[in-house]
Amino acid sequence: MGLAKRIIPCLDVKNGETVKGTNFINLRSAGDPVELAKKYSEVGADELVFLDITASFEGRKTFRDMVTRVAQEINIPFTVGGGINEMSDVEQLLYAGADKVSINSAAIKRPGLINEITTRFGSQVCVVAIDARLSDGRWNCYLKGGRERTEHDLFEWASEAQDRGAGEILFTSMNHDGTKDGYANEALARLSDTLSIPIIASGGAGKREHFLDVFQTGHADAALAASVFHFGEIPIPDLKRYLTDNGINVRL
Repeated sequence: MGLAKRIIPCLDVKNGETVKGTNFINLRSAGDPVELAKKYSEVGADELVFLDITASFEGRKTFRDMVTRVAQEINIPFTVGGGINEMSDVEQLLYAGADKVSINSAAIKRPGLINEITTRFGSQVCVVAIDARLSDGRWNCYLKGGRERTEHDLFEWASEAQDRGAGEILFTSMNHDGTKDGYANEALARLSDTLSIPIIASGGAGKREHFLDVFQTGHADAALAASVFHFGEIPIPDLKRYLTDNGINVRL
């Protein structure tokens, strides 16, 4: 059956609390990140992703303290990202207890950072996150939490990230983020078929069927979601039973 598919709740953290928006805007509170992390660990999430979405200097210290608290409370792997620009940021977060780091803007600006992280800590530690928007038939990558468009093509950049040693690609479709209309399965399938490293799908989960589609049609290795988990719309145990009943290999 191959490797089990992973279900990954994502917690966007701002000023010490979890928030969630639509198309990267209109944020609302979703609760305490440490308590949410503990709950997800208990109900069967495979991994967690925490993103420091403001990543100011003060926010960075608050976030690092939160990472330490999370590491003390859960027994599943977790990835942290947001505002990581240099090796010292990576080191601080890993030493605080994170299992992996996610880099986005910094990797596009200085691709050698991927090489540095993987040489020092191994490919398994480095997740390259890509926020991209489909416009006029082309997927352009964006910086700064979706605020700044680049000329980087999603597929070319993902291939370069893999070549530089990235262990996983976390692809968020900005067109689908928060819409609950399903994942960008066509783009995901192309990424999965092109690359040899795991692809984490993000953006668009609204119902159980979307998770089934992202694994069957999008060929994703993991599915990340936020609001449907945070606000109790799709309980993870129910989702995993549904996926198992439909032939998807997940850890129960």
